[in-house]
Amino acid sequence: MNHRFTSNLRRNKAFICLLCVLFLSMCIIGTSFTAESISQPDNDYTTALSFSSSTQWMADLDTTLSMRFFTLFPAQKTTAEQKEPIMLYPGGQPVGILLRTDGILVVGYSPVKNETKELHPAQSAGIQAGDIILSVNNTQVIHDDELAMLINELGAQGSNISLEIQRQNRTLYKTITPVYCNETDSYRIGLLIRDNAGGVGTLTFVNPKTMQYGALGHMIANNDTQLKLSILNGKLVAADIQGIKKGLPGTPGEKIGRFVNNTALGSIDKNTSAGIFGTLTDSHILSETVTTHPLHIATSNEVYPGSATIYTALDGMQVNSYTVEIEKVNLTNRDGKNMVIRITDPELLRQTGGIVQGMSGSPIIQDGKLIGAVTHVFINDPTRGYGIFIENMLEAAE
Repeated sequence: MNHRFTSNLRRNKAFICLLCVLFLSMCIIGTSFTAESISQPDNDYTTALSFSSSTQWMADLDTTLSMRFFTLFPAQKTTAEQKEPIMLYPGGQPVGILLRTDGILVVGYSPVKNETKELHPAQSAGIQAGDIILSVNNTQVIHDDELAMLINELGAQGSNISLEIQRQNRTLYKTITPVYCNETDSYRIGLLIRDNAGGVGTLTFVNPKTMQYGALGHMIANNDTQLKLSILNGKLVAADIQGIKKGLPGTPGEKIGRFVNNTALGSIDKNTSAGIFGTLTDSHILSETVTTHPLHIATSNEVYPGSATIYTALDGMQVNSYTVEIEKVNLTNRDGKNMVIRITDPELLRQTGGIVQGMSGSPIIQDGKLIGAVTHVFINDPTRGYGIFIENMLEAAE
């Protein structure tokens, strides 16, 4: 009898213990899953699996939690580590972007003209636009004029050249015979090359503690191949906006910007799918935006369809705020297309027609928090485009 009673008691305790764990798990986690159908402009429908959870209970907890699972568990204490909230200065300022590529970028072909015909030695050897030339006959090359000089010297000696090239994630070797060009009075292989890239974009954020910044919200790519540029180094310089080419359906508009000077505002250390990142060395640019204080950031789960604002410059360096509507939110995309946004501000529509080139990186603010940046424009509807979550930019910056 005692044995049976003890056995039943043990089973009852185990059952009660299981019920307690399940009950507490439901209370603490409290998540519900929903599936939302996202319709893209090209009628490509995807299903985004997302979850929403109530976080109000977390705000009510002290850093030290005391728990007692009825009378079956001994009292215990645990410490909940609370991360310090991230505060960032929102940008909107135009910035000049100067990059030196890691190697020499092939951007096209230029025929070598001798006395009788046009020749294409490099193209015939299989060199393609978008290839990056790393070395010539095992000699590393960084500058385009350095490559041209080596090719001419080796060609004058009657030597073939061996090019080490990078094509996406592969390393290839190509052997080419330089040809004398009558037009340039030098030996050439028939390539158009460059060792740098430049343009004007928009600053997204600056971390006031580390002075780390993010800009653009998307990668800098080769215009011909759309492949990411591998960079050796780069710098931000001061820029301003001189004019606007208004966008029309089928024809994207653009900001017409210029470099104000060649003085570095900061370094460019990373070129990623979520933007460019580096360290700011001149803090004066922080005074040239809408707000003079940093803002809290919003997590992706806090972003919702509804009204918001963007910060951007249309004239000189003056940053202003403009109203937009967030039409859709996609929690799963990792390609800079987390939000569909529509320009609603009458003045911005009057001046630009909507989202224009050069606006990439313009910060998006919702409920007083920095939530992301403008990244793309819909070609057939320039009033609409995409935005990236700020948390995805911060993750890429690490």
